[in-house]
Amino acid sequence: EAQLVESGGGSVQSGGSLRLSCVPSEHFVVKIYMGWFRQKPGKEREGVAAFYTADSGTHYADSVKGRFTISQDNAKNTVYLQMNSLKPADTAIYYCAQSRVWGPPLLIGTYDYWGQGTQVTVSS
Repeated sequence: EAQLVESGGGSVQSGGSLRLSCVPSEHFVVKIYMGWFRQKPGKEREGVAAFYTADSGTHYADSVKGRFTISQDNAKNTVYLQMNSLKPADTAIYYCAQSRVWGPPLLIGTYDYWGQGTQVTVSS
């Protein structure tokens, strides 16, 4: 089964930055959205950012607007999540995901393939 591989997680202090990367293990022909989700301890997984591959449109959760940026490098077949002005509330496991179908871009059910997750820890 196709997998996505995330990297770039780690520990930073509040106000710091991290950049997450996501590389599909196989090259997909059909790719509607690429998304980033996160799951905080004891909480449900939530959508953070999504990238619409057809027109490079982006979608963000209100909690990260203005601080996080999702982007894609087609040459490297890599999707990035640049996270700036990080807060302790951003501490979570972050997951990359890919969809082959239309749907709400920040909804878990829209996505078919998931990475294994990468831990992001922000200390105050």
